[in-house]
Amino acid sequence: LIENKVYGLLGISAKAGKIISGTDVVLDGISKEIVKLVIIAEDTSEKSKKNIKYFCEKQNIEMLVFGNIFNNSKAIGKQNRAVIGVKDLKLAEAIKKQILGGE
Repeated sequence: LIENKVYGLLGISAKAGKIISGTDVVLDGISKEIVKLVIIAEDTSEKSKKNIKYFCEKQNIEMLVFGNIFNNSKAIGKQNRAVIGVKDLKLAEAIKKQILGGE
């Protein structure tokens, strides 16, 4: 399953300290240009999605909607995280590739 590969990559990224999570922390990371990819859960509020999308577009950072808050949070060993920022470019590319169609 693609989800499992993505969650595996997110788990590795989290253990390596290559991830930040939580809306405010990720927005701060976007403004400081340390985030290479933003993953937002499907069940995030529309207001939050719009807000984050706006900042991503402003800084030219890709935002992907993937998974739900529970599973995404579990994958990175946190609770209740709707927004995940990937700081490492190689990991961001690998995760993006999986979300957008595998292999």
